[in-house]
Amino acid sequence: MTTTEQQPVFKGLRKIFLPIKTYELKKALPMGFIFFFILFNYTCLRNIKDSLIVTAPNSGAEVLSFLKGYCVVPAAVVFMLIYAKASDILSNEKLFYATLSPFILFFGAFGFIIYPHLDALHPAASTVAAWQASYSKALYWPLAIVGNWSYALFYILAELWGSTILSLSFWQFANQICKMSEAKRFYAFFGLMGQVALIVVGLLGEHFSKVPENAVAGVDPWAVSLRWLMGMVFIAGVLTMCIYRWIYTNVLTDKKLYDKPELPGVSRKKKSNIGFWQSLKVMFTSPYLGLIAVLVICYGTSINLVEAMWKGQAKIIYPNPNAFNIFMSRYVIYTGIISLIVVIIGGNLLRMFKWVTAAMITPAMIFVLGSIFFAFILFRDSFTEILASIGSNPVSCAVVLGMWLIMLSKATKYALFDWTKEMAYIPLDEEMKVKGKVIVEVVGGRLGKAGGAWIQSGLMMIIGLFSASAVKLTDIASYLFAIFLCVSGLWMFAVKRLGRRIEAITVTQQK
Repeated sequence: MTTTEQQPVFKGLRKIFLPIKTYELKKALPMGFIFFFILFNYTCLRNIKDSLIVTAPNSGAEVLSFLKGYCVVPAAVVFMLIYAKASDILSNEKLFYATLSPFILFFGAFGFIIYPHLDALHPAASTVAAWQASYSKALYWPLAIVGNWSYALFYILAELWGSTILSLSFWQFANQICKMSEAKRFYAFFGLMGQVALIVVGLLGEHFSKVPENAVAGVDPWAVSLRWLMGMVFIAGVLTMCIYRWIYTNVLTDKKLYDKPELPGVSRKKKSNIGFWQSLKVMFTSPYLGLIAVLVICYGTSINLVEAMWKGQAKIIYPNPNAFNIFMSRYVIYTGIISLIVVIIGGNLLRMFKWVTAAMITPAMIFVLGSIFFAFILFRDSFTEILASIGSNPVSCAVVLGMWLIMLSKATKYALFDWTKEMAYIPLDEEMKVKGKVIVEVVGGRLGKAGGAWIQSGLMMIIGLFSASAVKLTDIASYLFAIFLCVSGLWMFAVKRLGRRIEAITVTQQK
């Protein structure tokens, strides 16, 4: 993707790691730190929500599909309605604070108030087990959600953090205050900061999960870990709001860094000429926004089809929450290191090649690696003797293979998918950057994960109607593989179509 603005020339390591002019650091650095803290919380919450749900009493990785499909999606729709209305009333700055505050207050309360009183808040594990034994196996996993309702609420809000604070609030702000020429350089730097956040979260998560090993007798080790981790999430959220305020008072008032006549969203607030439902209609009737939505939905669906099965295998090896969180923390560290390398490469690819070339790498990567993973799951019994001869087994091998698949897929997602997707919003007008984006990111993002969740949960419930035992994800692996191939193919097709439209817009702007 090209632009008529002349790109600055950098040399040596500066060109690779920090292609930003000295005076631009006043704008890029605080934005990078906001991204750092938001991704810090996102990664920390992602690890904890999985540890809570997967290792909860009477629960398992199968519950994730029901939560994503039937709990997170309705919550995302409600949030979208509230956010779209609030965007007409509040300034962009106040909207950011109003969106962020409820999240950090809940997560702080969970670690210090809710979790310590679970015995009074949750039904007994034996009671839930009796429910699961009494009713149809189609309801086996939904009943686990009822029995662990506070964990489910934590999971819902942790999932929404990624859609609302990271994908929506941060990137909307970045797209509003950055020009296309800046985006090609700044967004790669944000990516580097984000990958550093992953490594820091992994190191701290593993450290605090080991702290309770020396706790006094009678103290719940996981409760100690949660207090430390939720305290960090709360502090990171407060720091995010402080830096955001600093940008408004020191960066957006500097004409050299922000040359628009009004602050972000001010003209939109005055006009307010398009309502939420009109925005929804535009998205479903706009081929351009629709293609962005297809990218978001296909990513969420394809990665969800693989990730849930991988976590189910990991639970077999790491059955308690602290052990599972240590495993996830190490996975995050490795992901951060790999992503740093890919971000450096991706940032240069983004500046060297067309948009469509950079955007195609992520779906191609997931298609190839996902196919290998599913093939192993389906035929792993054939490798039992070979793996035994080298001191391994199918479950351990599936966990390692799945981890590498997810790590490489996440790395290309952070380094290329997110950047190319966000750049596709820049040609839109201010109104649709906000209301079109909230629909695509929050609802589209949720529909992506829910697509995989509905497929998985639907198949498990249907088979469960005729089964005497709970249905596992491995029981439906062949169906999931076929659907995965179709979704990946649709994703690559949408990238090509959107690339043509972006090229057409670029040519028009150059005339």
